Formats: sequence, C-alpha cells, structure tokens
Amino acid sequence: MPTRLHLYAIPPHQAFADVLAAGLIARFGGDALGLARGVVLVPNNRAKRSIQDAFVRASGGGLLLPRLVAVGDPELDEAVFEAIEDSDPVPPAVDPLQRRMILARLILESGAQADAAEAVRLAGDLASTLDQLLIEEVPPHRLRDLDLGDLQAHWERSLALFEIVLKRWPGELKRLGRIDLAERRTRLLARVAERWRDAPPAGFVCAAGVTASAPAIARLLRVVAGLPQGIVVLPGLSKGISQAEWDSLGPHKPDPVTGRRKRAYESHPQFQLKLLLERMGVNRSEFAIWQGESEHDAAPARSKAIATAMAPPDLTREWSGLHYSARRLDGVRAFEAATLAEEAQGIALALREILETPGKTAALVTPDRALARRVVAHLARWGVTIDDSAGEPLSVLPPGTLLLALAEAAAQDFAPLPLLSLLKHPLVMPDARLEWLEGARLLDRVLRGPRPAPGLAGVDRHLAEQDGRDGGLRRAAQAWWAGARALLEPLEAVFAAGPQPLPVMLAVLRETAQALGGDALWSRAEGRTAADLLDALEREAAFGPPLADPASLAPILRTLMDENAVRPPQGGHPRLAILGLIEARLHNADLMILGGLNEGVWPGLPAPDPWLAPRIRAELELPGLERRIGVSAHDLASALGAPEVLLTRARRDSSAPTIASRFWLRLEALSGGLERAGDLAAWVGAIDDPGQHIPAARPAPSPPIAARPRIISVTEVDRLKADPYAFYAKRMLRLAPLDPVDADPSAAWRGTAVHDVLEQWGRHDDCAPDKLHARALAMLADERTHPMMRALWQPRLMEAIDWIAQEIGAQATEGRRVLGVEQEGKIGFAGVTLKGKFDRIDRLPDGALAVVDYKTGQPPSPKAVRAGYSLQLGLLGLIAQEGGFDGIAGEARGFEYWSLARKNGGFGYIDSPVSPRKRDPIPADEFVGIAGENFLHAVQDWLTGEQPFTAKLVPEYAPYAEYDQLMRRDEWYGRD
Repeated sequence: MPTRLHLYAIPPHQAFADVLAAGLIARFGGDALGLARGVVLVPNNRAKRSIQDAFVRASGGGLLLPRLVAVGDPELDEAVFEAIEDSDPVPPAVDPLQRRMILARLILESGAQADAAEAVRLAGDLASTLDQLLIEEVPPHRLRDLDLGDLQAHWERSLALFEIVLKRWPGELKRLGRIDLAERRTRLLARVAERWRDAPPAGFVCAAGVTASAPAIARLLRVVAGLPQGIVVLPGLSKGISQAEWDSLGPHKPDPVTGRRKRAYESHPQFQLKLLLERMGVNRSEFAIWQGESEHDAAPARSKAIATAMAPPDLTREWSGLHYSARRLDGVRAFEAATLAEEAQGIALALREILETPGKTAALVTPDRALARRVVAHLARWGVTIDDSAGEPLSVLPPGTLLLALAEAAAQDFAPLPLLSLLKHPLVMPDARLEWLEGARLLDRVLRGPRPAPGLAGVDRHLAEQDGRDGGLRRAAQAWWAGARALLEPLEAVFAAGPQPLPVMLAVLRETAQALGGDALWSRAEGRTAADLLDALEREAAFGPPLADPASLAPILRTLMDENAVRPPQGGHPRLAILGLIEARLHNADLMILGGLNEGVWPGLPAPDPWLAPRIRAELELPGLERRIGVSAHDLASALGAPEVLLTRARRDSSAPTIASRFWLRLEALSGGLERAGDLAAWVGAIDDPGQHIPAARPAPSPPIAARPRIISVTEVDRLKADPYAFYAKRMLRLAPLDPVDADPSAAWRGTAVHDVLEQWGRHDDCAPDKLHARALAMLADERTHPMMRALWQPRLMEAIDWIAQEIGAQATEGRRVLGVEQEGKIGFAGVTLKGKFDRIDRLPDGALAVVDYKTGQPPSPKAVRAGYSLQLGLLGLIAQEGGFDGIAGEARGFEYWSLARKNGGFGYIDSPVSPRKRDPIPADEFVGIAGENFLHAVQDWLTGEQPFTAKLVPEYAPYAEYDQLMRRDEWYGRD
C-alpha cells in the first residue's frame, strides 16, 4: 500500500505564518509537549522570526514552541537532531572568502587579462556558477560533453577558463581537506532525509514555506511528506489555474526528433513551485488547502485575481470575457508619484497613518534600498524609528566608506578631492572632532583650484608657496597639516612601493584607519562587520593573488563590501517594518506597501552570467536568467494577499523617465485601472507646501556713508557701476566665491599663470625676447600644471608667447621700451583711494606712456569701453599721470590690450580703444579724462554718496553670476 503524503497549500489571500501557526496548534497543541517535540523547517532565518511571532500571537499565553530550523543552515544536522553519532562526518565547508581568493589566483594564473580587482570580481561570479552546478547536481564534467553545433568552436575556446573548475579547484579543495558549502548542504540534506526515512522522529516534522527547487531539497520534502507525522505546506501554490496553463509553464521534455526543448516560462510565479513538485514526484492535485484562518487574511477572491493577473501572455486574451468579480482587486490601491522623492514621502505618510489605529501593522516591501533609506529619513521627522531588515551594504555605511576613502585617497596620490573626503569623514578623530574639522577646513580653503603636485609632498609644496592674498591661511593650514600628514605617511609608503601582497596593504590600511578613527570605528553593527571583513580578508588574502597593484585595493574592498549587508539590531518600531523581497516571504501585516514597481527594480534586470551563456545554461538544465523574475513575481503575488495593499512607483528616477513594472501593468489591465490613493497624493502635495510663494524683491542695500569703502581697485570700478550689489557683497559683506576643489584650469587660472610667466620674464630677464619661450615651457612642464593644460593649451599658448616676444623685439627697434611690469600704485581721488596694478607700462618713442593689459581671452568690446564699463586702462593711466607708480611719470596716451586669443589665423594680437584704425576711436588725449569722469560719478553715487547698491543695475555689463544666488536673482529678475 503506497505511503500517504501529507501535502498542503496556503493560498495567497491568507497570512501564511498565522494560518500555519493556528493549524499546528490545532493539530498538536492538545498535548502540552506536542508542539515542543516537533520540528518546523523554514526557508530562512527571517521566516523563523515571522513564524515564531505568529505562534506568540496565536497562543494567547504561554507556549512551548517547536524547533524552528532554516533549511539552508550550514549545520542542519545539529539543528535538527538532539544527538548525532556519525562515524563518517561530512567534511567542513571551505570559507567563502578563502574560496574566492583561491579562484581569483587561479583565474590570473590561467592567463586571463585582468588585474587583482577584476579577478576577485570574476571569482565571485565563478563561485556563483559553481554553486549552481552543485545545487542543481550537474556534474562539472558535462561542460566538456556539450554539443552546441555552430557554437562549439567558440565554446571550446571559452572552456579553457573552466579548466579551473574541472581540474585545479578540486585539487585545491583536496589539499585543504574541505568541500564547497553548496555540496556540504546537499550532503546534510541527504543525511537528514535518510535518517528520517529510516527512523521517523517521535514528534511532527513540518516543512513550511520552503519553495527552493533544488533536487536535494525536493527529496527531503518528499521524505517529510511521507513521514507518519510529516507535513509539507507550500505558500501560494495555485490550485485554481487550469491544467493547460499549468502544463504550459514547463519544464518541457526534449522533442523526440530535434532533441530541443521548448522554452519554459520561468518568469511565471508558479514555475518554481511546479519544478519543485516534479522533482518531489508529486502532483498538484495531491495538495489540500491547509485549514485555518487569521485576522490578516484578505477575501478569497483575491487569490483568484492574483492567479489571473499572472497568467501566461497567450492566456491574457481571456481577461476581457471575465466577470467583474474575477477581475476586481478590492483593497488594492495604487500611488503613482512623479519622482522618487514623492514616492518615498507618500510611503512614509501611509506608514505614519497606520500608527493612528492601535494595533494595526504595516510593512514596506521593496528591492530598492535607496527608496527604503528615503522612507526611513522621512519617518524620522515624526520621531518614528524604523529599521530596514534587508540591511544596507557595508560600502555605504560609515566604517566602509572610511576604509574605501583611505584606499582611494592613497591610490590617487592624495589628490585634493579624495584627500579632503577622507579628512572630513564623520568617523575621523571623534575625540577631537571640532579641532580636526577646523584644520580640515583650512586645508580645504588652500587646496581649492587646480590640483597640486601628487603625493603628500605635493601638498607640502603647495602649502609652502607664497601667496600674499592668503599667506596667513596657508601658514595655519600648514601647521595643522603636519599632524595629519604623519598619520597618512605609512599608507603612502606602501602604495608608492608598487605591487604588494594584499595582506601587507590591508594591514597598513587597518592601522591607518585605527589611527584616524580610534576604537569607535569598530563599534556598532557596521563597525564590527567592517572589522570582521578586514580580519577575514587579511587572513584569506594569502591564498589569493600573490601580488596586487595598490590601485586594486579600493575596487576589491568595494566589491566585497557591496556583498556584505549589515542588518540593524532589533529595536525599530514594533508595528512597522521595511523588508527586502527575501525578508518579506511569509511576513504579513494589515497593510503591505509594495514599493519601487518599475522595470529594472521590481522585477530587477536579469544579471548576465559572464561564465555560462544562456544557451549553455539551457543545455545543462541550469536555472535561466529569467528564473529570478519568476521568483520576484511569486514574492509579489504573496504580498498581494494582505487585507490592504498599496502599490507605488515613480514616473521618473534620478536620471530618466521610468517604465512601469510588468506586474503593475498586468494588475492595471486586469482590473481595468487600479483604485488610486488620491488622499495620499493630496497629502504629499500639501505636506511641504508653504501655501504661498512670495518672490523676493530686487535687493538694494543702502549702508551709511561712513561704512562704505574708501579704497577701491581699478578692477572693481566696472562691477561697482554695473552691479553695485555684487560690489557690496564682496567688499562690505566680504563674501568671495570659492574655487572648486581639484578644479580644471579656469580662464582666470590660465590668466594668472601667464601673468606670472610674463612677470618673471620682465623682472629677471629684462623682457629679453629670446628667454620668454623657455620660461613658458618651464611653467607647462611643472608637475603642478594640470595635464589638460599641456594637452590642449600648450600649442596655442606657445604660439601666442612667441608672438609677444617677437612684438617686444620689434617695438624695441622702434624706440619703445618697457618701464615696468606688475607694479602696484595708488592715488587719492574725490575723497577715496584709487589703487591698481598694471601688467606693463612702456615708454613710447615720443616720451608718452603706454599702458598694456595682457588678456588670455577676448579684450573688452569698444561699446563697453565707450559706455564707461571697461575703465581699467584709463584709470591705470590716471594713476600713472598722477605719479602713483614709483619711478614712472609722464602722460598716458597709449592704451593696449595684448590678447593671446586667435585672430586672423594666428594667436596673439593688439587691440586698443584709442587706435586710429577703429571705426569710432576714443581720442587718446581724452581717454584718461573720460575714465576719471566716469569714476568720479561712481564715487559720488556709491562711495561718498547715498545711492543704494542695487543688484544687476546694468545687466548687460554684469555677466558674472557669483552672487546671483545671494541676491535671489531668479525671483525678481524680469519682474520689476
């Protein structure tokens, strides 16, 4: 007589954990120890907690729980059996990190063109592929026996890399005396099944919610189902779909003629369950509905609607003929936000609303961890603490980011951006945080602009440079930098030594991190995870590549940290939860919010296998790349069974418009349009709406005359006239824009560099034409000069520099000579002091003075000069005529812009507003007077007068935007 199998299913509309617990209590709770003698196999540790909570809710008091065991427990036999007497124990499993390091070494030794970081990444993919072969019990030697027809030659070339798996890896395992973890689990599952089959336990055994279709698990479930007190309970097994639909899912048998298999519908939520049933050797009709109910159940019609919504594409044509009752999704609402920020805000509001009803629970289920972090931040505004049980990658948590910042700063030769990111990290110097930040900000100020020379020595040299504008700032930064530098020197020494053993670099990285962060770095869950990872990696790296380039350290750490999820300890809100897809299995709540329903998020994009192409995976009968879509569809179907469900998506992510998830579109099409959460959308729009937006008026501050500046530079006069507010912000508020850190050379920086070359040429070489070229080349060859300058600017600069030398030489033969370069001067004028610095002043053959201004770009337009908004040359001439420059006297009648820009096919030309060749030139003998008169009016209006400093008074001559945000320009510009 065949053994009766005890097979049950709980439909999606019922809360799996609660219904399971109620049913087990009803069956075995009559005896005080009936439950305690039992074993419940669950899919994972999170499911253990969900079922344990369900037992507590169902008990109504004290209860001895059955033993809850995760089916993937690496010590499954010890967890299941109270005593083990085994003369032939299963060998221990190789440590996953040790395996990864060994595989990375083998990949490099096989001749793969990769560095250590890429080898570690490929080793992770190779380990995953190897695990799939072991889990599916596909012998690796089948890789050699594949017959791929036209692809055979290509596969044979690729097979060379797989010799790692076929030959060398088994030898490594034998040397270590260990086996793969996947193989160990398979053996343990087989041993448990064998022992239970030979000696059924006294108590009950229930396999609950286990949907993995691995052959070893299927065999174990078959044994459990046949035990006298064995029970197998599957979640969401659809008994309502037709047999034709069930058969269409696959997997299909090979065609007797061609030998080819029809493609299975792996993206269907029932496919994995169907495969499990086939491997168990049972039929869907043998499953009975588990008897029980809970307060978290939805209406039974929900299960039918879910099954219909997930039908294969060729059966969706029948939807139009379905009765409304078979299509409705009562209790399921949709919230479609414009952006991710709005979606997170809406979810947070929905979670917050739940707390208004005592005892009501809610959970957000999403594969999008960034969305989860946003929701956590929004809930914090109401003082609601909620944990993301799926955890966060170590790479985005403070200890991980500090270790990565250290490795990246050293790999980039302590360039300003990574260096400052490291020094300002929130975990650095916790015991002297304020003093440390003050020093880091000083260094930040000094390092702004183009990048200094590489290495710590480059920073030293940059700080030691003399700069009259910020000399005090540099000295203060230099004093602080000496202490910070000492902490980084050991790391620089190791990275500068070239390829190193990975453990050596890790040890120095760890010690440097300890010196910067102290013991606080390793505290809390994320700190302990970082410490454990470094300890394990430092220990296991000896099995990996013998040498690694220092630049590979950061990518290696990031790869490993991305795979290490740090889950928060218990302590979040008892009625709210944020779950990943795996954590949400078997979890239930009154309101389930399914967030991030966009293609590429839920379902995620299938990750390509770099080792096995889809055709090869199909030949080996390995899970297809779309299997994960089917699993995520089953997760969605299970979560849709809650009494209330809220589906959310954003129409746009941070970079582009999004495409609605195929699941969202199916539910919309089936229901004829999901009910919209209109109240939620209204709340999202209103919560941060101030009600009225009152734009600011054009600012026009009017400080007392006594407080206004009495000293003004010739370069500030144009700004004073065109944009008085910008002058006010710079001179009176003393606000100056900061250059970006590690900036590309700007036009201003290029101008400063050229002026410096010309100044040194004038002071030390007496403007000798034959020495200018060498000075310019020396500036470009300096290690502090940005590579972009050498690559893009050098050819045009050298042509313009040579033009200057030739022009100086030609003018010297005509009797023109240079009187001075880069000299400062000042005079009193109309109650204020006018100061300025000229680039060059020459003595013309007739004894008059010529004021020269070098320009790396275009000179001012004649219109601007005539309108009185380019007065620099004229005012410098005024200072010279009034004797404001030491050693220079005479009447200024030459005013020239020497531009290094391109004109008439070459670089370099002279432009003058008083040139007779101009269409409407300004008379040379009137130019200084015109400039002085314009300056007098400006002084009388804003410096000694009471005119307000109005923003953008003459916009066409105020093109600079440094103070636009301060003046709130966009709020009033064009509205006055």
